[in-house]
Amino acid sequence: MMMLIAAMMLTASTISAQSSENNQQARPDRTEMIKSRTDRVVKQLGLNDTQAKQLLDLNTAFADKLPGMGGRGMARGGQRGGRNNDSQAPRERPSREQMEARMKEMQANMEAYNVELKKILTEEQYAKYQEAQKQRMQRRGQGGPRQNNNFGNIVNGNNNSSETE
Repeated sequence: MMMLIAAMMLTASTISAQSSENNQQARPDRTEMIKSRTDRVVKQLGLNDTQAKQLLDLNTAFADKLPGMGGRGMARGGQRGGRNNDSQAPRERPSREQMEARMKEMQANMEAYNVELKKILTEEQYAKYQEAQKQRMQRRGQGGPRQNNNFGNIVNGNNNSSETE
């Protein structure tokens, strides 16, 4: 019986250790994420070596200011979703004013990023970048709520209960 318990405990600790290692391997570090984003844009836009270096520097400078750049972006605590690993307590939802302030800050950072990016790229490359950004935003917008359900109608000010799903 003791051997069975010892074997189960050993198995559980091995599985736990492997799971922990897999989680650490699955998350690329900040530098890798910045480099990956840069490499993707270099390939998509056909940048030369000088442009690639300038873009890597720009992405590194803005990594902590924009989400998806490899830094903490706009999230608190440096973690996706704004959670800090040290605390499992639920965080307070930000107020409307705080959310608007964060959104304005993010927009200002994005505008500053685009100003600097435009200095690096040719006109053709920048136009291609803008088109790719436009398509990306359209894809993101497709995941929103359906417009033909009552909740969507109420939120949008169309309280017409005769509509059905």
